[in-house]
Amino acid sequence: MKQWHDELGVFDLETTGVDVDTSRIVSAHVGVLDAAGDIVERLDWLVNPGVPIPEAATAVHGITTERARAEGCEPAGAVLEIVAALRTLLSRGIPVVAYNAPYDFSLLRREAVRHGVEPLQDPSPIVDPFVIDKAVDKYRRGKRTLSLTAGHYGVSLVDAHDAGADAVAAGRVAQAIARAYPAELGVDVAELHRLQVRWCQEQAEDFQAYIRRVKDPFFTTTGIWPCR
Repeated sequence: MKQWHDELGVFDLETTGVDVDTSRIVSAHVGVLDAAGDIVERLDWLVNPGVPIPEAATAVHGITTERARAEGCEPAGAVLEIVAALRTLLSRGIPVVAYNAPYDFSLLRREAVRHGVEPLQDPSPIVDPFVIDKAVDKYRRGKRTLSLTAGHYGVSLVDAHDAGADAVAAGRVAQAIARAYPAELGVDVAELHRLQVRWCQEQAEDFQAYIRRVKDPFFTTTGIWPCR
């Protein structure tokens, strides 16, 4: 019987910043992995975001304003193509992996609205290794960045913060977690999606309670997943 991790779409964005409301797409990857984690389909975009790329963002992903302007495609066309590629994967019944999915899907939604592109409506099924890892291995100490989580599960990540490298690594991490926790994750992909909605909400509530206890009694956060 085919399992949810036997064929996975993968998706990642590199952007101008961390605020999903104001940041713009600089590069993107949408691809497909087979059961062995090999790349069988891939699409890549370098985008001229239409605004200067801050030095702090360039320091992360290596893409300068000058390069994006010289080599990048126009943002409206890129956003249209990225949304279409994801919509096609989901219509084919292929789950799409995104590490910390609310960032990428929320930013893509803002960009779609900005450029007059019909956004993805309630994308599903989505697989978020960040949420899943925190649910199945709740008490592991340390940060849960993609690089560190990949290392924990024995997944190679070379050229971190390249959209293609990060997307593929996230997909392979999802497959590694599925193999490591078959009892917890041996469900169909629709149920996995529902579980992640619940897990992300619980994780946000726990984080909010912690910050209110140790730092800021008025701190609030949201656990809406996979798009905010």
